[in-house]
Amino acid sequence: MEVDTAFLRSLRGVLKLAEMGTMFVAFVCFAVASRPKYIAATCMEFVITFSLLLLYTLKLNKKLTLFFWPLVDLFNSLFAAVFILILSLIAVSTYTVTGTLAGGIVGFVATGLWCVDGCMLFKRVTFNQPRTAATGTVK
Repeated sequence: MEVDTAFLRSLRGVLKLAEMGTMFVAFVCFAVASRPKYIAATCMEFVITFSLLLLYTLKLNKKLTLFFWPLVDLFNSLFAAVFILILSLIAVSTYTVTGTLAGGIVGFVATGLWCVDGCMLFKRVTFNQPRTAATGTVK
């Protein structure tokens, strides 16, 4: 199995690693504060982001052609951003333990990362355009 180290060094790879890092920090903060609902949500987003990172790093997206993976990644980024934004707003507004506040603030950072990732993917995904028009080489 071939490993794509160039993806890990690319901007999208670094964004995926940063998303995973922020979700891990939020997970630890919520675990310290003993908030099971927040722990489950951050763990779920960590696993989904790790799965997509593994998919791109091992070049499985080229072998599993059933899905259009950039679109799947775009939907994940947008839904994760909205989901973690709502979770962070609830965590920050109702905190009783400092760990919940810290996890909520780190969740806001993760939301920003997913928004940037979603914008980059949206520019990459084209709908109903010929490939030459998408790359900008039309004469």
